[in-house]
Amino acid sequence: MLTPAFSQARGVCWAVGAWMVLTSVTCLWLSQQALTQRQEIFETDARIAHRLLSQRAVQHDAVLATLALLHSSAMPGDRMDALQRLPAVYPQILAVASRSGSMHWPIGPWGPALDEAEANARRLGRPVLAWFDADSAQFWMLQAATPASYALRIDARTMVPWAEWPVAKGSSVQTALALGTQHLVIQLGDLHTSPWQFKFHKRLATDSQPFDVVLRQSLSWSALPWGRMLAAAALLALLLGGMALVQRQRRERHRVEELLRLGQVSRLNAMGELAAGMAHELNQPLTALLANTQASRRLLADDPPDIDTARSAMEQAVQQARRASDVVTRLRRAVERPDMVAPQQRLSLDDAARNALYLMEPETHRAQVRATLVCACTVYALGDPVALEQIIHNLLSNAVQALERGPLGERHVVVHVDAGAGLARLTVQDNGPGISAEVLPHVFEPFFSTREGGLGLGLSLCETLAQGMGGQLQASHARPQGAIFTLTLPEDKGSAG
Repeated sequence: MLTPAFSQARGVCWAVGAWMVLTSVTCLWLSQQALTQRQEIFETDARIAHRLLSQRAVQHDAVLATLALLHSSAMPGDRMDALQRLPAVYPQILAVASRSGSMHWPIGPWGPALDEAEANARRLGRPVLAWFDADSAQFWMLQAATPASYALRIDARTMVPWAEWPVAKGSSVQTALALGTQHLVIQLGDLHTSPWQFKFHKRLATDSQPFDVVLRQSLSWSALPWGRMLAAAALLALLLGGMALVQRQRRERHRVEELLRLGQVSRLNAMGELAAGMAHELNQPLTALLANTQASRRLLADDPPDIDTARSAMEQAVQQARRASDVVTRLRRAVERPDMVAPQQRLSLDDAARNALYLMEPETHRAQVRATLVCACTVYALGDPVALEQIIHNLLSNAVQALERGPLGERHVVVHVDAGAGLARLTVQDNGPGISAEVLPHVFEPFFSTREGGLGLGLSLCETLAQGMGGQLQASHARPQGAIFTLTLPEDKGSAG
């Protein structure tokens, strides 16, 4: 069962579905673009942070190399002055220790580590990391040399060049130095459970301080471009709405053109029906007019002439002439163009009914009539498509006009299509006032109408068109109320090919 209202609802559902799909795809694309941009910014900042920390680490190597060089070339007073000035020049250097000959490294938890590191440094021939404590954020690095070895105690947090640091304080990015199982956070950040996690992991550019620079960032839902997504959704809604409006206007224009065409064809077909009716109706008055005028001529030719009888015959001739004039006047008002004849074709009754309901949709909506099409399967018949359209349209128009006198909310017309016994049937049934027993035998007579101002040719024309296609049109009274019109045509059982 498919109605124009259902087709319209289906169109609305299609538009909403298309909007949802396009909006989802667009929002996904915008989100992906925004996340990609955020990731690119994160990776750029991470590479800058790694470069700055690597520069500081290389700087520590240079300081140790400079201290070893000063020991062999400078006076003791100059060496002491340089050692005292280092923390002022390099704030991250907390202390400087040296050992020569039988001296010992400073006493503390790092003492044994410095002894071991000095042996490694001599073996490798470069500075090495001696000790690291993530809890205190400090580490020792050592340079073995002759006659003295030097070690630096460095504050890892202070070694960060904040003035040049690319990641702003308070950012959601966490920065840390990792060595083995120890993890020193130098910038807290705001890590949380999120579907979008960025991570950067790279070792410092010096073997003496084998720290891994690790940056992480978690993005929340607020990072998505909601403003742009809402704007895109609104724009798509406007575009689809505009397209739907244009499509609707196009359908309405097509509907109006079809109605105009049907009206024109109806007038053209009505002329053929009128011509047949008028020929029959004019035959009698013209025959009487000819008989009265001939009788008057004979009466006037008598000697003496029978004036009174001739006058009476002429008055009757005048009346018959006026009757013929009235018939011709009705013919002129009713039609304007000659008939059109189309060959028999294979027709789909349910498609024709559906199209007629679509064309009648404004009328059914205005009259608040619920129109329903009932069709279990596609039914094909042989006939003239224009004539079939006109029959269904006239039957629906009559049903709607009959239902206008019924109570609101109870106006219903059903179009039923089926086939059987070699015949294709289309039934139009309404629940209006119906057809009385006295009127039923005359509904297909020309110029018979129960509606004020009606010409009385619609149903007569429909019957003639049905018979011209080898079918029949019948009328009956529905129970408990209403009218039933049944159109039967020869069924075409060939393939839909």
